[in-house]
Amino acid sequence: MRVYASEILCVLGDNGAGKSTLIKTLSGVHPPDEGRLLVDGEPVRFSSPRDALARGIATVYQDLAMVPMLSVVRNFFLGAEPTRGVWPLRRLDLREAEEVVRAELKRMGIELRDMSAPVSALSGGQRQALAIARAIHFGARVLVLDEPTSALGVKQAGIVLRYVMEARTRGCGVILITHNPHHAHMVGDRFTILSRGRCEGTFTKAEISRDELVRRMAGGEELEQLQHELRAS
Repeated sequence: MRVYASEILCVLGDNGAGKSTLIKTLSGVHPPDEGRLLVDGEPVRFSSPRDALARGIATVYQDLAMVPMLSVVRNFFLGAEPTRGVWPLRRLDLREAEEVVRAELKRMGIELRDMSAPVSALSGGQRQALAIARAIHFGARVLVLDEPTSALGVKQAGIVLRYVMEARTRGCGVILITHNPHHAHMVGDRFTILSRGRCEGTFTKAEISRDELVRRMAGGEELEQLQHELRAS
C-alpha cells in the first residue's frame, strides 16, 4: 500500500477487516510483526505516536481528541500554545493564537465568529475541519482519517468530504479509512480494499466502479449467495 502527496487513498473494508489495526500501525501505536514501513523511501519503525508525528504522519480518530468544554483556540493548540514574555512571567499569547486559528480555518473554508466558544457548540463537520486544520498546521504530511463521516448526516458528511479534498489540495497525502464506498468513490484517487486482515488489491478510480467497490467489500461471492437465498425465500 502506498500514499503520495496531494492524493487521497481510500482504505475500505467491512467491520473486522483490519482497518483499525492498520491505523494504529501507521500511527505508531502497534509495531508491525512483519513487512516494512517506508517514509520518503527510508525504512522507519515507530515506537510511539510521537515518532510518527515527528515524520509528519498525523491521525485524526473518530473522537477527534478534543475537550468539549474548552474553546476552539485551546483545542487547536492543546499543550502547544503560543506564549509571550519570559519565565516566570510567560503567559498565553491569546491574540496570536486566535489569529493563527482563524487563518488556518479560513484556509479550510470555515469562518467562526467567536473563537472563545466551546468546541461543543460546533457542528460535527466543523469539529472535523478543526481537527484536520490542526494536524496540517503542526506539520502533517500524511493525514490518516478514521471514519470521518460515520456519525454525520448527509449534509454534514458532504461538508467534511470537501475539507478532505482541501487537505489534498494543500499537498497532504490523505489516507481515508471508511466503510462507505459511496463517500470513498466521490473523493478518492486510489482505493485499497481490506478483508479479514488482508489486502484484496489497490485500484485507481478508472479501474473500479462504485458498484464493484461495494461488491468487493461485501465479499463478492458471499453477497451473490445472500442475494440468491433472499430471492429463493
